Amino acid sequence: MANRPDNAELIAFAHKLADAAGEVIRPYFRALKVVENKLEDGFDPVTKADKDAEAAMRALIEATYPDHGILGEEYGNKPAGTGGLTWVLDPIDGTRSFIGGFPTWGTLIALNAGAAPFIGIMDQSFTGERFLGTPDGAFLGDQKLSVRSCASLEEAVLYSTTPDMFHQPGEMAAFQRVEKVVKLRRFGGDCYAYSMMALGFVDVIIESSMQPYDIQALIPIVEGAGGFVCNWQGQPAHDGGQILAAGDKRVLDQALGLLQG
Repeated sequence: MANRPDNAELIAFAHKLADAAGEVIRPYFRALKVVENKLEDGFDPVTKADKDAEAAMRALIEATYPDHGILGEEYGNKPAGTGGLTWVLDPIDGTRSFIGGFPTWGTLIALNAGAAPFIGIMDQSFTGERFLGTPDGAFLGDQKLSVRSCASLEEAVLYSTTPDMFHQPGEMAAFQRVEKVVKLRRFGGDCYAYSMMALGFVDVIIESSMQPYDIQALIPIVEGAGGFVCNWQGQPAHDGGQILAAGDKRVLDQALGLLQG
């Protein structure tokens, strides 16, 4: 790809995006006055923090790499130019946790080269934790991360954001086939659960109804730590939809078998 910046430059810029988003978001956390609803029927919250943080990141990208594409949750898609690189942004993944005062939300930043994301950041700016996934591994600050060994689902810790995401026919039944086998099942966590997988505390994550900006930043983090992310058919997951992540290949294969019935 002609004139593509090297990975070190792109990673440094991704950190700048996370810094900019965090500066916008932190003053709103546990101090929100207004929460908007994107839906006429149901509840899909968005806040000024979401909108302003994405706007800040988009402005930096436009100013620094005007040929790069941008896909963001709040302001949509700007196609990539000839360079073929696209930044995929979710300013606050876990807005429900954010408005509830729980620090399990994060800013998600991915860089996609066309086929898949190769750089990912999950920034929890309130706690000061920034998880980075790169082709050279996954990191929390200077700590290189590694998933833990888990031989079977019977030994596994399972996370999922909410059972409400399993609304397509057969999805809840598929999830329950895995759920009834694992050692421990917890709901909640949003993007934070994937970071805890990379840190070695979560073994399997099952979700659905995901958008590309919900998952792309997390793929390089989990895979950089030695884990696996795919859809329920075992195919690439960067387009969203039904998501399965596992730290150990044995657990991945067992979960896939149960999800597929």
